[in-house]
Amino acid sequence: MSGPLTGLKVVEMQGLGPAPLAGQFLADLGAEVVLVTRKSGKADPTDINNRGKRSIALNLKAPEGVGAAMKLIAGSDVLIEGFRPGVMERMGLGPEDCAALNPGLVFARMTGWGQDGPLAMTAGHDINYLGLTGFLHAIGEADRPPAPPLNIAADYGGGTMFLLFGIMAALFERQTSGKGQVVDAAMVDGASAMMALVHSWIARGHWSETRQANLLDGGAPFYRTYVCADGKFIAVGPLEPQFHAELVRLAGLPEDHMATQMDTASWDERRDAYASVFKQKTRDEWTAVFDGSDACASPIMTWSEAPDHPHLAARGTFTEVAGVTQAAPAPRFSRSSTAEPSAPHAPGTDTKAVLTELGYDDEAISRMRDDGVLT
Repeated sequence: MSGPLTGLKVVEMQGLGPAPLAGQFLADLGAEVVLVTRKSGKADPTDINNRGKRSIALNLKAPEGVGAAMKLIAGSDVLIEGFRPGVMERMGLGPEDCAALNPGLVFARMTGWGQDGPLAMTAGHDINYLGLTGFLHAIGEADRPPAPPLNIAADYGGGTMFLLFGIMAALFERQTSGKGQVVDAAMVDGASAMMALVHSWIARGHWSETRQANLLDGGAPFYRTYVCADGKFIAVGPLEPQFHAELVRLAGLPEDHMATQMDTASWDERRDAYASVFKQKTRDEWTAVFDGSDACASPIMTWSEAPDHPHLAARGTFTEVAGVTQAAPAPRFSRSSTAEPSAPHAPGTDTKAVLTELGYDDEAISRMRDDGVLT
């Protein structure tokens, strides 16, 4: 293990979406992450979220399985779980149960709606959380329904990143108090918090609730995407006047656009004009035109093209693990360098090793397997 989180011990309860990604990021940076799975299985090199983690398969409906999980949690710094409120408590692994054995534990809870509130017990997904917060209403074309931005904004932006932020904050506070605490990371909270700038603009009267009428939602002709001659796309985003002037110059747009960049009354017409201009060359031809400039114009790559882009290739943004292309660990550190990620372990493959470390002997492990405690 290497990285700035070497020595940090994390237990992750098997789940979906933002919680596994949080565990992956912690493992990428050197934390020892043990994934508690429902049953053993085969190794899957495409299961990227579980790279770098060890895996133990326990029957948590059996008291002895819960006891083994509690022994693991008792020696850890962080517990990550993404169940609906109350599930961990019903298993006997709730915050109070864990704190009784490990007062310093950071109990990190990841949900969409949060641990309380009228919707806390209902199902939901990224699109629902974004819809409730106002976030989704701002995305898409003016004459079409809002478009879901994959599951990036709520699941991973408002979820994973705020869960990690909460974990790091709680670990920092523990240095003073010596005590752990519960982190209630809700995607509706995180997604809303990320929109502080837009909330500022709304308060100042600088943001319209009409889609595609604002600076950053595709309303501005200089901050949107365009189709090129080959049917591929280019992203254009020179917000600052000096960068916009560079775009105008290199793309051969009318020079008077430089002085009237923020004339919103002209934006509808200019979007059409810019679209016509960008259809005159292929994506790669435009890439060559803007190469090395500050025009803030860049090619839109497909998933398969992105790893081979010269900039990403030079930085090593992507790596290959067990034949599967995936993002390399991020961010990077000047001293605490991270190791190359290891392939995901098969579910349950580390059960015996982890239990041995917890003090179980071979006879006890064999009996637990015969009794169905180990799955």
